[in-house]
Amino acid sequence: MNLPAIRIQVTLASLIALCGMTTALANTTFGGVNLSSAEFGNAIPGTPNVDYTWPTNAELDYFRSRGMNVVRVAFKWERMQAALNAPLEANYLASLDAVVAHASTIGLHVILDPHNYARYRGNVVGTPDVPDSALADFWSRLSAHFVGNDALIFGLMNEPHGMPTEQWAQAANAAIVAIRSTGAQQLILVPGNAWTGAHSWSSNWYGTPNATAMLAITDSGSRFAFELHQYFDSDSSGTSSTCSSAAGTGANQSQGVTTWMRTHGYRGFLGEFASADNGDCSAAVNSAMNHLRANADVWLGWTWWAAGPWWGDYIFTLEPTSGFSVDRPQMSWLMPYMPPLFANGFDD
Repeated sequence: MNLPAIRIQVTLASLIALCGMTTALANTTFGGVNLSSAEFGNAIPGTPNVDYTWPTNAELDYFRSRGMNVVRVAFKWERMQAALNAPLEANYLASLDAVVAHASTIGLHVILDPHNYARYRGNVVGTPDVPDSALADFWSRLSAHFVGNDALIFGLMNEPHGMPTEQWAQAANAAIVAIRSTGAQQLILVPGNAWTGAHSWSSNWYGTPNATAMLAITDSGSRFAFELHQYFDSDSSGTSSTCSSAAGTGANQSQGVTTWMRTHGYRGFLGEFASADNGDCSAAVNSAMNHLRANADVWLGWTWWAAGPWWGDYIFTLEPTSGFSVDRPQMSWLMPYMPPLFANGFDD
């Protein structure tokens, strides 16, 4: 099924207003994919198209043609800012600008995703080597660069882990203050600790549960949501081609955090989920997506993990084949859950 490119004529703020906590929608507002390749490789700064690469216009066009309206674009903090508290790197930033510019022309929102696990050159955020002020400085510079661009969503960090949850919450708050201090009003996605797993939001094996520590998150702009990730293999790691065959796999992992968000008046975004091409995994994805759709007052949307020019035959890839003419099997699973075209939010 091919949909024509549709230019979004509504601001992100208007979309957020449409999906406020008291308004149940027929479906989630955002649906899309992670575009991953600009964070590839360990060489810093690395050489473009040798150590890493960026999503192409053809990829953006393809995913838009399938009805998606958001892409989460991963990049490496160390390439975007070669030293803490330093200016952003012009060439790397220009490549991101090009992705954002084309996405904007075809009606795609872009989630900015520093894919760093709350680390900079291996040092954990919130320590003397990478103080909270360093993350705040980074986001101050990046948000100032994109201030006023309603096509953007700011994802603070990919999958913090291996740190006290309070330490991450404090760093996240510092970054939020820095963003709002630039005048930027875009939606901010805030991950939790422990790889921000939906299934473990209330667990304590990693220290204070996210369900406790993340209550401290504040935003003067009142435009943030929690970013959750969830996979359906036995340990929720997203490293296996098998999924649990238990009834309700998919919905069950997210039910707890859904209840928590509704209780506290929060919203969530499923920033990563995926599974391999088999029956159990298809059922798990269907269950998870039905859960998001049934709880659209809480869930803003989703982005599948992953696609990108260099993923090859990765078990979860959504990257099409044969010159963008052949869909991956998992695309057919997602098509029924693409975001709706709101009559008061889109214009042909």
